[in-house]
Amino acid sequence: MRKEILDTLYPNRVHEPYTISRRHFLKISAVAGGGLLLSTRVFSKADVQSEDTDFLANAFVKIEKDNTTTITIAKSEMGQGVRTSLALLIAEELDLDWKAVKIKQAVNNPKKYGRQGTGGSGSVRDNWLPLRESAGKLRQVLLQAASKIFNQSVNNLKTENGKVIDSKGNSLSYGELAKDAAKLIPPDTVTLKSAKDFKLIGKEHTGVDVDDIVCGKAKYGIDSAPENCVYAVVARTPEFGATIDSFDATECKKVKGVLKVFQIQAVAAPVNTKHGVVVIANNTWSAMQGKSLLKINWKSGNHASESSEDYRKTMLENVSKPGIELVNKQGDPDAVLKSSQSVISATYEVPFIAHSTMEPMNCTALFDGENIKIWAPTQFPNWAASSVAGATRVSEDKIELYVTLMGGGFGRRINPDVVTEAALIAKELPNQAVQVFWSREDDIQNDFYRPPAVHRFDATLDQDGNPHAFRHRLSTPAINATLGPALNAGRGEADGTANMLYRCPNRSSEYTMLISGVYRGWWRAVHTTHGTFALECFMDELAEKAGEDELDYRLNLIDEYTMEYPAQSEKFPIQNERLKGVLKEVEKISNWKNPKLPKGHAYGVACAIDHLSYCAEVVEVSIEKDQPVIHNVYVAVDCGPVVNPNGARAQLEGGVHQALSVALGEKITIKDGKVQQSNFHDYQLLRINQAPKNIKISFVQTDTHPTGLGEPSVPPLAPALANALYKLTGQRIRTLPINLG
Repeated sequence: MRKEILDTLYPNRVHEPYTISRRHFLKISAVAGGGLLLSTRVFSKADVQSEDTDFLANAFVKIEKDNTTTITIAKSEMGQGVRTSLALLIAEELDLDWKAVKIKQAVNNPKKYGRQGTGGSGSVRDNWLPLRESAGKLRQVLLQAASKIFNQSVNNLKTENGKVIDSKGNSLSYGELAKDAAKLIPPDTVTLKSAKDFKLIGKEHTGVDVDDIVCGKAKYGIDSAPENCVYAVVARTPEFGATIDSFDATECKKVKGVLKVFQIQAVAAPVNTKHGVVVIANNTWSAMQGKSLLKINWKSGNHASESSEDYRKTMLENVSKPGIELVNKQGDPDAVLKSSQSVISATYEVPFIAHSTMEPMNCTALFDGENIKIWAPTQFPNWAASSVAGATRVSEDKIELYVTLMGGGFGRRINPDVVTEAALIAKELPNQAVQVFWSREDDIQNDFYRPPAVHRFDATLDQDGNPHAFRHRLSTPAINATLGPALNAGRGEADGTANMLYRCPNRSSEYTMLISGVYRGWWRAVHTTHGTFALECFMDELAEKAGEDELDYRLNLIDEYTMEYPAQSEKFPIQNERLKGVLKEVEKISNWKNPKLPKGHAYGVACAIDHLSYCAEVVEVSIEKDQPVIHNVYVAVDCGPVVNPNGARAQLEGGVHQALSVALGEKITIKDGKVQQSNFHDYQLLRINQAPKNIKISFVQTDTHPTGLGEPSVPPLAPALANALYKLTGQRIRTLPINLG
């Protein structure tokens, strides 16, 4: 399971060696009422043990007799539009009537759907070919069934809007053909449509969930509690690693509506729940009031003395000396730097940050004495179910997990702690549905945080102003170490720096891990958020030293990647021309060379490769009352083909806003082993008046396999903003969040 998580979140990183050979299985069958069911899955070689292996699915396409089509999506919807984009892949290749398509959310079922994890901007990337191929094969079966009825060659038939049409204009709906088509064997291979023939992919579509969301009909996890549900809140250890010495619930139990109070034990890594006291009540208010009256004596653990200030000092010390080499050195940067008369050095710092999902964390569970039923807004239902099985000792095949719509995920809903905790609580109340509800304070203080980091760069320039030596040193806690042994620590943490495409004959990247008891997790774009901030700000410093335009400087230095890491797959090679392409596009749409900016305004630029997509951004900023005012953000992205431009723009715009929120205000600090922030009064999210006045997005669509859009617009925002502010203030910004005071 751990390797599966890492593979999903880091599609281009090196893990423990393994080989996998994929086979594509398809099954077409009749269903009650005369409809047609398509089941498909991409198997690994290890899955296929014999010829009588059941057909298992990662997607279902059900065509009803009335010609409506229900598509079951096995990915989690958290506002990124995955239910729309994946359905469009099937509808395009199958020539469905989009207006007659219905979407259904898959329950957790790895035997049916395979890997259901949603993260790493991978949903479209991983399903682009499998879903289209499956739909294309089903289309061929429908054509074969129609050819027998029409008594015409398949070559004389065409499909359109859920119908097969013959050469004379006669037509049969897919629903009418379903019974006959179910008797046929699908072809082994199929020719997919070319982009020029797309009727749905690449066109503007409103998300399938938008109407329900806007009208308040959408059901999130927090709306999914069954009738007669009771509610639970948990007083969790405020200090990392602490335990409960004793507690007194006398006053708590006096609150009207409080039903039960009991202690719950922590579940160890990789789940990482905390010790706590559970208050059960017949409504959330009573539960929360009861919790506030608990008297708990906490017993400190091994992390009681840890603090953000000590972390910072340790990381600064770590980057002042050699660390573990993340890549093979090119040349000898240490020797060049030692002998140079002019070394440019800079150190960049970022703090812990929280996820702050708008829908508070929650989960509902019901234990009937043998089986567990769960309603959860989770990004990784497979991991959640297996974690529940391990913690409760209930067989995984007796765990039903229903994946709900979620009000934001951003990586927080990957971790199985919330679901596991709810299942353990439900076991204490057999035959009683219980919803575990998190307050905002619970959320802020019990998150899996994006780690802090310190980057140090030392560089020298040659006579042409190009980097001649470039040494990068990084210190940050490893997310892997939260899950267990920190395998390959540093490689993922150095995304956005160690694997930069800027040419330099003498370069290195080194890592020293910070030991921390604070739980860390995957935050939108993960490590490129801090790596890109550091690198792209430093590139502006080098450009200024060289006397070059900072955008031209980047274009002239971007080169083919020749280092050992990251491993480049044949499917997703890192391409320098694509990074140049987005820089050239953002130069054009921002009118970079001749912007005609108002007095007191400035431009900054940055670029990045994140989760295999390429992005460049230009930020226009001014300063009013010592606060940055963001006027325009220009975004150029290359993610290959864009499935739904409407949804794609929404993802990029959301990424810009979230990145700006982190750049301007978000910060988690640790003192005495505890999180100091508790709610939005001291954990500052972006306010409406701080949002960009305009965001202009341009897609550079290359003829490649598509990648993702949930994360790539996040990394370039902070450095582009910092670079613009330098032009106005003359002060380099090397720490986030930005403070101009």
